Amino acid sequence: MSRALPKYNKRRVGLAGGAAAVALTGAVIAGTALAGESSEGGGADARTLAGPGTVSCPDVAPQLPAIPASAQAEVDRNLALLDQQITEANKRLVDTVGQGGPNFVQNAILGPLEDKRVATVNRIATAIGRTADRPAGLDSLAACSLDAQGDPAAPGQEETGGTETSAPPAGDVGDDAGAGGGDAGAGQDGDASGVGTISCPDVAPQLPAIPASAQAEVDRNLALLDKQITEANKRLVDTVGQGGPNFVQNAILGPLEDKRVATVNRIATAIGRTADRPAGLDSLAACTLTK
Repeated sequence: MSRALPKYNKRRVGLAGGAAAVALTGAVIAGTALAGESSEGGGADARTLAGPGTVSCPDVAPQLPAIPASAQAEVDRNLALLDQQITEANKRLVDTVGQGGPNFVQNAILGPLEDKRVATVNRIATAIGRTADRPAGLDSLAACSLDAQGDPAAPGQEETGGTETSAPPAGDVGDDAGAGGGDAGAGQDGDASGVGTISCPDVAPQLPAIPASAQAEVDRNLALLDKQITEANKRLVDTVGQGGPNFVQNAILGPLEDKRVATVNRIATAIGRTADRPAGLDSLAACTLTK
């Protein structure tokens, strides 16, 4: 018995030392993964993997005028939607860590979020404007930024395949509109790359009679719809091979739909100033990829 006990103790010490070595090895591996290091040297940016940052957006509610009782419910729904959009964007920041190039966060998260916010604040302005003065300048609250460790492109930086990051405010569309009028309908510029083309419903034939006072603004926005499709088709070519299986939907078709929602809402608003506001134009916003 006196000789067996030290032998047992020696085995126990050996097992404990082995477990400690395994734990230490695991800690080193975990630390390496968190630091974004790879066996080949370069690796991903450690700050991005350790913490992608959070999205920060201007608060819309304090900038609103007195809200008519008839518009309160709709305004509240859209203010809640603004919160939801930020929550979803923060989730995408975490879910897409390490994806895309240096401008991925701006092009695939902040840019699309701004477009969604433009459409949402326009709905708020429209709801208030039905029975009171329509608030102006809410579009200026649409752009968001990335706080903390993230490193996105600066707001307004040129996107891959285009320069427009959000729909312009009503009355300022002319500076961004491309040449020509009318919606492009099926994707334009052909498909020289084999990646497909974007096809969108044609808006112009669905419009009612356009008052003369609204014609110029409507034409500018129809031209902007053309430009948006052209830029989206160019982005298709420029981003071939990027992202995962849902990249085209999330980074191109989704943002394009948000821009079109904002644009057709401006068309409806322009007509509605002196005639019946056309309803249902939002249903023409979604586009598809035709191979």
